[in-house]
Amino acid sequence: MAEQRMGFFTDTTVCIGCKACEVACKEWNDVPDDGFVFRATSYDNTGALGASTWRHVAFVEQDGRWLMSSDVCKHCTNAACLDVCPTGALFRTEFDTVVVQADVCNGCGYCVPACPYGVIDRREDDGRAWKCTLCYDRLRGGMEPACAKACPTKSIQFGPLDELRERAQERVERLHAEGTTEARLYGADPDDGVGGTGAFFLLLDEPETYGLPPDPVVTTRDLPAMWRWAGGAALALAAGVAVCFAGRKP
Repeated sequence: MAEQRMGFFTDTTVCIGCKACEVACKEWNDVPDDGFVFRATSYDNTGALGASTWRHVAFVEQDGRWLMSSDVCKHCTNAACLDVCPTGALFRTEFDTVVVQADVCNGCGYCVPACPYGVIDRREDDGRAWKCTLCYDRLRGGMEPACAKACPTKSIQFGPLDELRERAQERVERLHAEGTTEARLYGADPDDGVGGTGAFFLLLDEPETYGLPPDPVVTTRDLPAMWRWAGGAALALAAGVAVCFAGRKP
């Protein structure tokens, strides 16, 4: 583990929807196009995160205002995708981020339903899983992720997670003092259902408005208990079989 956990703080109040983060992500990571689909419902042409969309800028049109937010993999503290991966393709880096090794992924897809945010996806052409790596190669070279580097308004901020949380809390308090009382943080609480996230957000409405789950929970939280129950059931079955055989006459 890194001495300081690294992550993203996305301040949606200053996002202008320019999509520079989407473009920078695709260019640096050589992410293929996602079909160039014109949805005719908003300026959101990518629709959602996926195997070929590691950054997704959401456009939410409301009466009198636009809400915009650049979504990304949350790099959860308790990452269910790590728990279910049978090959070790998913691993936690020295920066405490979660990365998929494409050359180790066997395309089983277990990680896809395990993610409570619906982030991980498989590409149709090869079946392997893909998602944001938080630009692991750039971090190892001492650089910030491409999306944060390209963001012109500093809506996407990168740095030590503890520092980002302090900065975000100060930003919320300032907004509240200015009258924007609906401002709230999402994913910054280490006591939430995933143990807090490595990519968290400042929102101006309910999480559902941005397409985010309101109360995400690590989907593998009950696995230890399930294994204990399964083990107990197996022992009971074995004991029952032994009793049956012991009671038979030779």
